[in-house]
Amino acid sequence: MRVLYFASVRETIGVGEELLDVPPEVATVSALVDWLARDSAAHAAAFTDRGRLRAAIDGRFVPLDADLGAPGEVALFPPVTGG
Repeated sequence: MRVLYFASVRETIGVGEELLDVPPEVATVSALVDWLARDSAAHAAAFTDRGRLRAAIDGRFVPLDADLGAPGEVALFPPVTGG
């Protein structure tokens, strides 16, 4: 699975994307975030405030409790604002 990081999440982790072999027991976006947070201190720091974390699966915005299914891509980012 390709995991993309944007804005402050990318800055904290230090990379914009990773190709990962996610274990089958990681079934939701939230479980993916938990799994990634165990990977490194940078991942853990990027995901500290889950209330400020947003996600998209294959380009579609989803809540963190959304089922992963078998996505090609998951994006993780802070709330989007602008005008």
